[in-house]
Formats: sequence, C-alpha cells, structure tokens
Amino acid sequence: MNSWSRYQKSKKLSKCENERIFAICLGEQPLGKKISVAGWIVDFSDIGKIGFVKVRDVTGTVQGVVTGDVLARTREIPRQSSVLIKGIVSKTKAKDLPVEIAVDDVIVNGKAVHPLPIDPTGRIESSMDKRLDCRALDLRNEHVLTIFKIRSEAVNVIRNVLRSKMFIEVNTPKIIGSATEGGANLFELDYFKRKAYLAQSPQLYKEELTLGLERVFEVGPYFRAEPSHTVRHLSEFISIDLEAAYLDYNEIMDIVDELIMSTIESLRTLFPVNIKSTNHYYGNSIESGIPRLSYEECLNELNRSGEHLEFGDDLSDAALRTLGTIHNGFYFIKDWPTKLKPFYIQEHEGRKDLSKSFDLQFGYLELISGGTREHDPNNLRNKLIEQGLSTESFSHHLRAFDWGMPPHSGCGIGFDRLMMVLTSSDNIREVVLFPRDSDRLTP
Repeated sequence: MNSWSRYQKSKKLSKCENERIFAICLGEQPLGKKISVAGWIVDFSDIGKIGFVKVRDVTGTVQGVVTGDVLARTREIPRQSSVLIKGIVSKTKAKDLPVEIAVDDVIVNGKAVHPLPIDPTGRIESSMDKRLDCRALDLRNEHVLTIFKIRSEAVNVIRNVLRSKMFIEVNTPKIIGSATEGGANLFELDYFKRKAYLAQSPQLYKEELTLGLERVFEVGPYFRAEPSHTVRHLSEFISIDLEAAYLDYNEIMDIVDELIMSTIESLRTLFPVNIKSTNHYYGNSIESGIPRLSYEECLNELNRSGEHLEFGDDLSDAALRTLGTIHNGFYFIKDWPTKLKPFYIQEHEGRKDLSKSFDLQFGYLELISGGTREHDPNNLRNKLIEQGLSTESFSHHLRAFDWGMPPHSGCGIGFDRLMMVLTSSDNIREVVLFPRDSDRLTP
C-alpha cells in the first residue's frame, strides 16, 4: 500500500464504493468487479492486437488492457487527455501494480491538444518559468503533485496541534489603513479614494485578539513589496501566525518545537520516500528538541570561525551559513539585541539591550520569528517614540492596551520556507502553486 493510500485511509476518505473509484482503491476491489476509473493518459503501449494504457489520477496509476474496437479508439487519444475507462478488475503480470482493468469502454472527457507546452511526465526537462506558466499541467508531474500533498498535510497537522492547545483560528484584514508596523515595504492601493495598504503581517490584530480570545492563530496570505530576486523571497506568501496570552517566549518555542516535530513525524509516515529522517532536521538533539542558542553565543561561535562581529550587528547570510554548518538541522537563535527587533518585542528586565525574542533557523534560512510582546501601554508608547514612529498612527492599536491587555507572546511561521525545507526544494517557487514576485503576476 502506498503512502497516499494510507493517507486516504487515515482520513476515512476512501471512495471505493462510489461509481468512480480512485487508483489507490483498485487493489481492494474483488476480481471480476465492474468499475470505472477517471484520470489522464500517461502512457500507451500498442503491441498489435492488444494495448496497455496507463491512466493516472491524483492518487496513483492504473493499467488497462485494451483490445478490439476499444484498442482502435484508444490509439487515437492523445496522451495527457482526460479519460474515463470502464472494465473488469483482472489479474496482472505487472510487477508494480496489484491488478489491472480489462477495458471494455473508454470515454474522452477532455482531449489534450499537442504539442503540449511542457512535458508533465518530467522526461523532457522544462525551465522553472515555463513550468510556472503552465502550473496546472505541471501538477500532473508526480514529484510536483506530491509536494502539494505534503503541503496540504503539513498545514493540517499544524492546525490540529494548535487546536489541541486551545488556540482559536481567526481571520484578520488584509487591506489596512496605515503602515502600522513601521515598515516601508508595503503595497499601496486606492481604496474608495483613500490610501490603503496590503498587510505584511497580522501582528497588531492578533495581539489585540488575545484580549478576549486569549490564544489565536491564523493561516493566511501576506504581502511585502521588496524587489527581491532570490530563491527564498516572494511578494505574496503564506504565514502561520499565533499569539497566546499568559505565555512567554520560551513557551512559544516549546510549541514551535512540537509543531515542527509533529509535522515531520506525520509526513515521514505518509510520505516516507519524500521526507528525510528526523535526524536530518534535528541533528543529534532529537531527544532534547531543537537547540536554543543565544545571540551572544552565536557571536562567540562566529568570531571563533573568523566572522568578526560585534554585539548589535545583525547576522548576515554569510554569518548564518557559517552557523548552519556548525548546527545541523533546526536551531533557535534567541535573546537578540533590542535594537534589531520591532518595537512590540519586550526587553529583558535585567538587560534592556536584550529582547525576549527568537528566530527559528534551518541553516542560513530564517523560518520563524517571535517573542514576548510588550503589553504595558506606557512602555509601548515610549518604544514607539524611541524608534521614531508616530503614536497617532498606532492610536487604534494602543487603545486596546488600556482595556486590560494580558501579557502575551507569539510568532509568525514562514510556511512556504518551511515547505522548502521539508521537501528539500532549492527554490521557494517549487512549493507555491502560483508564486508572485517582482517579475511574475500571471497566471
């Protein structure tokens, strides 16, 4: 039984008893049963008086044996056409298939017009741009399809873990009235003759929601108008944000650790061929969880490695790549200098130059950023002024802090980057269906 079959069974979504069955259900059908399978033609072998047609759907591949009039009609059907084959479940000599179908009818649902712009089997390699231009067809490539099955399962695991911890899923606005996080890289738009922006995060909203809901999370798209041309940046991205009242940043790191571990374990079970071992991600620290390094510890390691940095310096890509060679797999960097973090991150009581913050790294790649938030309204107003931000611009946000704001902490997970790591993809565009960057606006 393949991994997708186990997935279907675990979710009790098997449709073997419907009029049209999925490929994964074929081996469960009794010999001699009349069935119908829908999919697209991947291959057709014509050996004279008999032919073998391979039809693939989202769950796998089935083989049909065609003869007579059906063989003659099948010869005329272009590969990648959408078809419905009907016939009897029969024994097979194929090593990689449990049974086959003795086909007595084939119906063309949608004819593929050749030449196709890309080869979805992957036998003829296409550039990333061509594949993205034809993403719907690209999804017929088994490797590409599996990436998005993995993506779907991963977000499902994360949702379930957070719900088990009493987090409530919410939805916050994506059209906002001001650049409330102080960032300049926002998309501006006309909103009924008023200036508006596309949100770059739900940070301020989710903090306010802890006032009444206590623990919240959101899975949603966000936007950053950075003209980046890298394999890890997009203009539109999916973030999984969480915020919890009465938890500190160490407890949020505990939750992140569980989210990562649960996701990896689930994916390894369902997609063992595609997902590497847990040790690949956790290094040798699987029993104790993800390592937690302080910013100052990282500085010391970098200085010993020849990277000469002083306290307060941000960690460049080169510095993070060096750290990634020292620490195999995931690792946290916590207690960053206050000046390197946003105004809403709380300072340490004993050291005002250090913030109660963390980033989750995989090698050089930052996946998650979080921390304990400043919940005292006077301190928050002072920090806005210190960073040169207008308290007036934050007036709607600040008033919530005068209504009995609880202490709270949270983080934002760059879900697309996490999928890059878990699927061993080199380019973030591989794990996003229709990526948006400074060059791409279609399809």
